[in-house]
Amino acid sequence: MSDPIQGDQLKSIVERIERLEEEKKTIADDIKEVYSEAKANGYDVKVLRKVISIRRRDLRERREEEAILDLYLQAVGEAP
Repeated sequence: MSDPIQGDQLKSIVERIERLEEEKKTIADDIKEVYSEAKANGYDVKVLRKVISIRRRDLRERREEEAILDLYLQAVGEAP
């Protein structure tokens, strides 16, 4: 049989997760507010989200993907 559940330890873990989830919600609300501010200033939020997504990625990986995308677009006659 396995060890009995350590109630205090489990409670501590659950409470830590709950605090982190609340912090995550607060941060998500803050991010939403910044996007709203950007929109109010005339920025395209959809494009801004794309910029954020691109900046997160590794530059080498991003360039490789862009090169492949260009190649595919040329192959289907969609590139200049």
